[in-house]
Amino acid sequence: METRTNGDGIPAIDDHGMIGDLQTVALVSTEGSIDWFCAPRFDSPSLFASLLDPEKGGYFRIRAVGERMRVKQMYFPQTAVLITRFMSEDGVGEVIDFMPVADEPTVATTSRVIVRGIRVVRGTLDFRIECRPRFDYGRRPHTATASRHGVRFEDGETSAALHGVGPDVLDGDDVDTTITMATGDLRLFVFETEPSGELRDIGRARGMRLFRDTVNFWRDWLSRSTYTGRWRESVERSAMVLKLLQYAPSGALVAAPTAALPEQLGGVRNWDYRYTWIRDASFSVFSLLSLGYTEEAIAFMLWAADRVVEQVGEASGPLKIMYRIDGSSDLEEITLDHFTGYAGSRPVHVGNGAADQLQLDIYGEAMEALAIGERFRPIGNPGWTKLRGILDWLAENWDQPDEGVWETRGGRKDFTYGRIMCWVAFDRGLRIARDRGLPAPLETWTAARDAIYEQVFTKCWNPERKAFTQYPGTDVVDAITLLMPQVGMISPQDPMWISTLDAIGEELVTDSLVYRYNPAASPDGLPGAEGTFSLCTFFYVMALTDAGRLDEAEYAFEKMLTYGNHVGLYAEEVDPSGLQLGNFPQAFTHLALIRAAIDLDAALATRSARRAWT
Repeated sequence: METRTNGDGIPAIDDHGMIGDLQTVALVSTEGSIDWFCAPRFDSPSLFASLLDPEKGGYFRIRAVGERMRVKQMYFPQTAVLITRFMSEDGVGEVIDFMPVADEPTVATTSRVIVRGIRVVRGTLDFRIECRPRFDYGRRPHTATASRHGVRFEDGETSAALHGVGPDVLDGDDVDTTITMATGDLRLFVFETEPSGELRDIGRARGMRLFRDTVNFWRDWLSRSTYTGRWRESVERSAMVLKLLQYAPSGALVAAPTAALPEQLGGVRNWDYRYTWIRDASFSVFSLLSLGYTEEAIAFMLWAADRVVEQVGEASGPLKIMYRIDGSSDLEEITLDHFTGYAGSRPVHVGNGAADQLQLDIYGEAMEALAIGERFRPIGNPGWTKLRGILDWLAENWDQPDEGVWETRGGRKDFTYGRIMCWVAFDRGLRIARDRGLPAPLETWTAARDAIYEQVFTKCWNPERKAFTQYPGTDVVDAITLLMPQVGMISPQDPMWISTLDAIGEELVTDSLVYRYNPAASPDGLPGAEGTFSLCTFFYVMALTDAGRLDEAEYAFEKMLTYGNHVGLYAEEVDPSGLQLGNFPQAFTHLALIRAAIDLDAALATRSARRAWT
């Protein structure tokens, strides 16, 4: 695998693997470079951010140097331990990267540890080691002090250290040194944030113990998966992505670990995804439970339930559409003007100004998550009282324009998907109340649910287009409508749905890849275009499966798997050339992959069983 660049010398977004310790992650390129790392948690300022600026962002690179060097990257089987292999006529070496998981990962700590090992398996190779941290998104300068066993970096407020290097490695206030290694040699380095005590050489014995413990953690965790279907490798990798992106101290799942990676190269659609969307709750809970990961699903469900109890939303209603991973709601959006942006894609945003948009669909997604989780953790009286309040608010507010699921900035509309999910909110609330005999204004909620149904099937249906459209009065379709049969609002065999599915296929699908909507036909208030939306492609697979079009569904799913990167990770979007764009890896895409795989595998198994009996 040759390392690809975007033209500015920066590796392609999808030329990275991911390691993590359940509180943050690091992205490691096929050049052996850590190009993104925030600490001590996902939404903290970056120490390495060369993805957003190769000069000012900072990086930690370990790579073999030499002529005609070939590079391959892989995960140590069934783990989140990443191996970058350098191969040449002179020798073969490996850079082994992992982040040890603490014994108590649910306890938030400030110290993060990245272990980087270099091993030569044949011949002799030179490795160049460059460690150039840039604190606070590169906004605070630092000093470096070398000692016998390492280098300490300090910026006046925070500190970091590189253990395992000698005293003669400094290039100004950064580390830059080259070492020569032969067959059988092993060198270990540790990058640590907020180090305590003396800097030290990790030692082979301790390094191997950390490696074994990390391997055992991931294999033990993966052994709990109940999935045994056709696409086991892809599903297991997606499950590990979700585990890596779930902040263990709170149970919240970040949408992606990165910020400001563009949806269009050189464009302005560059958002910060290091937060937790209420929208992700129902898909997260469903997918995790489907794989047998009850503990993770309940943790996220309880996090969502806490947001229901707090009700800190303002313009968005009782709930905000997203929160920080600790549940706080301060997501002020700022621009990092000193960063050039990935491939010149500016502005570089951190924080997210869409946090208090009115997006009515989130109430359905929250209720769906809680309804799914009911059999594992029933809602208590305080929580039910708060939920009643939210549904009472929704009964008075569902019939108004909102910003929509895609967080467009082109003004509010009566988006169809918002209505669909409001219907889900009342439907699930009614089910919980009736099944458990809980007090509720059943007549009011039923009237609201039925009124929404009537509106969707009359005003949101375009008889000329023969499809449910993005909002009343337009002939534009929206891929998010693919979830309509999934939530039970329409039968997947209903003629109205089949014609909608066909319309989406005609307007938004190209070679099985699915655009979420057509910005040219439905302006979203932002300049530029975007690629196909990967999660929508998996939604399309699910819709084809439910409609009984299994050959189409299987072909589309298999083709989509070819768009994953070399280690099975997916960014938010895919451009016409097959390049992955947007924040990476995106949790929602991997959630959708899991659900599509489970649904399609079950349908194919049922078809095979029927054929065996005929």
